[in-house]
Amino acid sequence: MAIDPAFPARLARLIEDERRGMQGFVALLQREEALLVASQIDALATLADEKTALYRALQRLSDERIVMFSRLGAKVSNENIRIVLANAPEALAAWDEVVALAGEAKERNRVNGQLITERLQNNQQALSTLLAAAEHPQIYGPDGQSRPTAASRNFGSA
Repeated sequence: MAIDPAFPARLARLIEDERRGMQGFVALLQREEALLVASQIDALATLADEKTALYRALQRLSDERIVMFSRLGAKVSNENIRIVLANAPEALAAWDEVVALAGEAKERNRVNGQLITERLQNNQQALSTLLAAAEHPQIYGPDGQSRPTAASRNFGSA
């Protein structure tokens, strides 16, 4: 792989941008988890827009890295990045952090997905309970005791 002398510096800048972006993305996933645990569902809509924007920015950086390597006739791989950045220990450390942050983001996103699924199941159960209760409303007599509705009367009984 023939490398332009400016290529390692460009790659190092790109990886540093990606590192900062991944740090922000992991922090956002931590906030998302806190909101889910605290049942602050309304705040999630704003966070979702921010999450989408940050994800797109990270995707653009990844795409740019792919284009940089494809111009060299190479694929993006951990090995190729390490070859290019062999003389740039700070950039290699940033790359290692990007890889670690990506793993953390994947795990946090999985956990948040589970929290969302659990919340959805709880909401569906609550809705089913409410709908069932609406089909059989309770009527209260003057003494405050519930009385069966006509729909729940047994035919043939006095």
